[in-house]
Amino acid sequence: MNVGHPHGAEELCEAGMSLYVRALREGRVPDDEAGDAPCLIDFGLLRPDLEDPRQLRPLAPAVALSRLLHESAEDTARKRQQESLLAEAFEPLMHIDVPDIAADTPMISVLSGFDRINLAISRALADASSEILTIQPYAGRPTTTLAILARDQAVLDRGARIRALYQHTVRHSPAVRARYEQLRGDVEARSLDEVTDRLIVIDRTVAFIPASKDRSLALEICHPVLVHYFVTTFERLWHLATPMYPQALQPPSLNGVTPRQRAIAALLVEGHTDAVIATRLGMNVRTARVHIAKLATTLGSDSRAQLGYLIAESGLLKQAPTQSLSQNGAAE
Repeated sequence: MNVGHPHGAEELCEAGMSLYVRALREGRVPDDEAGDAPCLIDFGLLRPDLEDPRQLRPLAPAVALSRLLHESAEDTARKRQQESLLAEAFEPLMHIDVPDIAADTPMISVLSGFDRINLAISRALADASSEILTIQPYAGRPTTTLAILARDQAVLDRGARIRALYQHTVRHSPAVRARYEQLRGDVEARSLDEVTDRLIVIDRTVAFIPASKDRSLALEICHPVLVHYFVTTFERLWHLATPMYPQALQPPSLNGVTPRQRAIAALLVEGHTDAVIATRLGMNVRTARVHIAKLATTLGSDSRAQLGYLIAESGLLKQAPTQSLSQNGAAE
């Protein structure tokens, strides 16, 4: 990039923007006026006029934007390729025993790509011998491959324990039930209306969390303080959750209002839309609206505004029953 304009096309300098706007309005500008804004030529926003070399014609904004976006996408692709090549180059080095510099090992590592993430998790699970804690937010229809089942069973065969937290929307899923029925060992699962993002904690020494919305990036965390924080968060959610395997319990209704409808009522009072409520509770919008309609009927509401008022006046959220859970997941 020219030293005279240390910026990108997305942040044109004042002189460059002023001259470009003038060129668009007048159709051309003298080439000697571009000396104070060489970025316009370097970025291709001004080009020599074929009919008069002493004049510069502007590139149409729509064409310029399309070209610059294409260049940006190519640059991003090149950087991702470089990341992949770096990861492949350093992969064999990560397993060299170097005790003299062990203290320099990063406590947080960035993992790029689903294959690399799954490989890191599998390697950590291969050494697991105590306990696996997982939080699995709703992500469409649950699926479990034979490879994952075999991996989890190997952990259980070494005497480790597996505990998993799901959203209530999957507690009756045949796929989830089948997963646990195929595993042999100390396995428990519970559910909540809302859970945190995905989390895996292995032997309370290493944790994995997503680092991007599409989960193509993840963080492998070995820092003891952070891992302890994740474990504490899990344990608090665990004691609030409802057992779903091996013993499934159904939280009681309150004055004709189900636990799911109470969760929706709390979000309605906060002013959330149907779409946000559905996303947070792991259901589709149609199902959320069915629950809202039933809640309105139970409380005798004729409108959305009245429903919020009736929820607040009913004391429904304050009366939500609590449940004490023993260590084995049964209600006391």
